[in-house]
Amino acid sequence: MLSCLTTLRNFRTLLQLTVPLLLFLPLPVAVQTKASYCGFIVLLMAVYWCTEVIPLAVTSLLPMLLFPMFGIMSAQDVCRQYLKDTNVLFLGGLMVAIAIEHWNLHKRIALRALLLVGVKPALLMLGFMGVTAFLSMWISNTATTAMMVPIVKAVLDQLSCSEEKAKMMELEAARLSANALILEGQGSASDLELSGDTLPPETKIDNLSLASITEEDHDAHEMKMYKGLTLCVCYAASIGGTATLTGTGPNLVLKGQMNQIYPDNEEVINFATWFGFSFPNMLIILFLCWIWLQILFLGMNFRELWGWGIPVSSKEKRAHGVIEKEYIQLGPMTFAEKAVLTLFCLLVILWFTREPGFIPGWGSVLFDKNGATYVTDATVVMFIAFLMFIVPSQKPNLTPWKQTQVSTEDKPVTNLPINKLLNWVTVQRKLPWNVVVLLGGGFALAKGCEVSGLSQQLGEQLLPLQKIPHWAIAVILCLAIAIFTECTSNVATATLFLPILASMATSIQMNPLYVLIPATLSTSFAFMLPVATPPNAIVFSYGHLKVSDMARAGFLLNLIGVATVTLAINTWGRLMFNLDTFPTWANVTRK
Repeated sequence: MLSCLTTLRNFRTLLQLTVPLLLFLPLPVAVQTKASYCGFIVLLMAVYWCTEVIPLAVTSLLPMLLFPMFGIMSAQDVCRQYLKDTNVLFLGGLMVAIAIEHWNLHKRIALRALLLVGVKPALLMLGFMGVTAFLSMWISNTATTAMMVPIVKAVLDQLSCSEEKAKMMELEAARLSANALILEGQGSASDLELSGDTLPPETKIDNLSLASITEEDHDAHEMKMYKGLTLCVCYAASIGGTATLTGTGPNLVLKGQMNQIYPDNEEVINFATWFGFSFPNMLIILFLCWIWLQILFLGMNFRELWGWGIPVSSKEKRAHGVIEKEYIQLGPMTFAEKAVLTLFCLLVILWFTREPGFIPGWGSVLFDKNGATYVTDATVVMFIAFLMFIVPSQKPNLTPWKQTQVSTEDKPVTNLPINKLLNWVTVQRKLPWNVVVLLGGGFALAKGCEVSGLSQQLGEQLLPLQKIPHWAIAVILCLAIAIFTECTSNVATATLFLPILASMATSIQMNPLYVLIPATLSTSFAFMLPVATPPNAIVFSYGHLKVSDMARAGFLLNLIGVATVTLAINTWGRLMFNLDTFPTWANVTRK
């Protein structure tokens, strides 16, 4: 028995590849239609995406291979789906995010905000969550979490450090400083004696690293605080990404699917309209998450947590000192940081004013001719990214280049050209090309479902849902997707579900946005498992957390997210997108 299990384990990858293939193969063999062929490909890709037996991006390339083989689409038509307007928008947004990360602008913003909110437990959690959510709106939630977690650990180590150990750490630091002075000839032996060199060897601390404080140093209350303040970072990263169109992959999947399935949608989803709906929703979920984590991990003593009338303790002063020290180490704001910040602000302004919805934007006034849209959000972000490859990273010297020194061969040496805010080597190294391919594969899969008629057939099977209230349909779908996304990539989840839901909405004469927007947001509610999303995995890898801790906190947070999205889509979402009517752009005929 044991040897049999060992053999199966050794061939696990081969079995994960072949078993789904053999299991679903009877479908195209028994029913030889384009719809059944496409259904076979969809099922196969869904299993491969869920199990990740091969990389997600490699699975996303299967339509290039299988659609032409089964006669669903030509290779030329499939390949066109892999670099659409939405992919370019994603690429440009990532380039801007890389520039922000490269010049440490995100860290400066984070530390400055933390210095403002204070270090009382509740305020500290609010600061961590607010900063993480804001940064995650513009840069990768994985990069945001990876940057924030070391800061969180450094602060928490000071808050959980005992007074005696803190005093010994200070004495040890003073001793090391005195040793350095003596070696440089600037101090005396008396300085070394006063600095604590006479402490017993067993009380010495070898280093001041973050790992110097172990789990034994934490009592039960401090461990709960540690768990709450680390979990809040990964949760805020996932929540913050929902606020902007480029904040996370599923939002862009929705944008691309809308343009593909409903080509006459008049760009009902753009940066301004998505932000207008999702940003208030994000703030509500973030606030409720903050309250829930306080109750679960910090207790109900809000007076103590907020620090009403309670003086700042020495632990809190030390924690504040850690943040202040990190901020000081960044030095004054450089020319590159100011330039990146200026271009970023310009990008946001251009996004909001291009087509705000309630008034004509500069895009329609200046560029649209005869009802055709020439400028999109992708055009704007690529313009800003292009400027970042041109603008120098140092303040340019306006005087002409001149000879600065003479070499041994008496040849003049001039100043070298100044580096730019972005260079292609940095972009090539940091840009997640796999997500670009994953998005393209999703668009190709959706197009195949449309061309083959599979989407229409699936939509017709869901006609009985006409008898259910629309808000109930949205709730059921959001709960199902929130559970499904715990086990697979949120981009893959959106790719699989959105075309089917669009066909369902068209079949029952329901405004597609009523289900597509809540479903898209629900793909980001992966709060229960460490493997559900990279931010969860990063926080979990630092220790102190158990799967049960994340599952207990994430279960109610999933319900909060679904309830908040349902509230949003039935209140201001109903007004913004006119959800009570079936729009003319959704009345499409599939051949």
